[in-house]
Amino acid sequence: MVFLIRVISYNLRKHNASGELVDLTKDFHPDILCLQECKVSELPETIGTLHLADSTKANRLGLAIYYAQDRFTALDTSAFSLKKSLHDRIAAPAHERLIGTRLIDNESHHDIVVGSFHAAPLTASNSLRRKQIHAAHEELLSMGSGLISLMVGDFNYPFFTKNLTAHMNASGYDLTLSDSRTYMRYKVFKGHFDFATSRGMNIDNVETLPSGDSDHLPILITAEYSEIL
Repeated sequence: MVFLIRVISYNLRKHNASGELVDLTKDFHPDILCLQECKVSELPETIGTLHLADSTKANRLGLAIYYAQDRFTALDTSAFSLKKSLHDRIAAPAHERLIGTRLIDNESHHDIVVGSFHAAPLTASNSLRRKQIHAAHEELLSMGSGLISLMVGDFNYPFFTKNLTAHMNASGYDLTLSDSRTYMRYKVFKGHFDFATSRGMNIDNVETLPSGDSDHLPILITAEYSEIL
């Protein structure tokens, strides 16, 4: 038997798009919601039918993961610091650029690890962002080696994604872009900023959802994996 999960990832642009979250969950019925650039002190315990697994604590603008309690049981959540860019050192916007949650799927009985990720901005090099992505994967693996893993978020990587895909494949991960661009604020930087990396599951589709009060567009990831026999 194959099990589907639906995951929304959304960079809220300094929490500006937080008022859209209830409607997003009602309209698209995600099992998991991953947020970036949110004011964690203002996050509710529930958004629609989703419950807060945890959020980062050290960031000016943080990360969070929500999940459906009727579908999943949360076992553990950890936030991780990654290699800092010059922007991080000067402006200190984000000490923790990854939060991961280990869940049991109550339907398939799989343990899965889900990460909400926010890479360094475009002022940093692609090389540094690749190091952050590889380090983030290693941190998620530390939560359970060999488990199904999905990392979504703002990768800040609109250019040379074919090169990034090759790097991901070499390390055992698939990279899946959305069906249209996810960042629309500046013409020169329009592109796929928000996408997914995965291990041990099939990504059926990554859909770019309608724009709101953020400069990023939310994405909806539909993925599947098989029941443990």
